[in-house]
Amino acid sequence: MDKLLEILEDLNPDVDYKIEKKLIDDGIIDSFDVISLVADIDDEFGVSISADELVPENFNSIEAIWQLIEKHKAN
Repeated sequence: MDKLLEILEDLNPDVDYKIEKKLIDDGIIDSFDVISLVADIDDEFGVSISADELVPENFNSIEAIWQLIEKHKAN
């Protein structure tokens, strides 16, 4: 999860991703950030996230993003 934290901090270093639970809902990261994040996740973890998974619930917190990555790594 440390690498994911680094990726997120590259997007916006002013956010405490360890406590924030509404990254999308509060507008902390936007759709452009999500696209960049998805590309970085693919590059770093070899995980392809489908368009139907691009929903706020999957990107509102570092834990939700990590669960999405783990789900794909298990397949």
